[in-house]
Amino acid sequence: MKFLFVLHDPPYGTERTYNGIRWAREMLDEDENEVKVFLFGDAVISAMDGQKTPNGYYNIAKMIRGLVDKEAEIGSCGACLDARGVSEDNVAKGTHRSSMKELAQWTAWADKTINV
Repeated sequence: MKFLFVLHDPPYGTERTYNGIRWAREMLDEDENEVKVFLFGDAVISAMDGQKTPNGYYNIAKMIRGLVDKEAEIGSCGACLDARGVSEDNVAKGTHRSSMKELAQWTAWADKTINV
């Protein structure tokens, strides 16, 4: 099956994005599933490279790179990146600047869309 996860919350402060990424990873572990993740609003900060978290605390950027390593596609809302002053140079390897047009295409592609 094909799954689209749409994440909205910031990487830290709530656990919605953390749990959405964990859920997406589990779906990738199932045979032949494909996963795409779209980051909206404050969730675009999740894809910023260079996050330094205390020992023992999860690091969302590393978790996103783990999804990319498992061949998930990660897109970040371009308008949301601009509003937060985040350039493409600052996003984690394997993620990309995306758009509403691409989100619409991904929605049509997906068998299931999960809005976290």
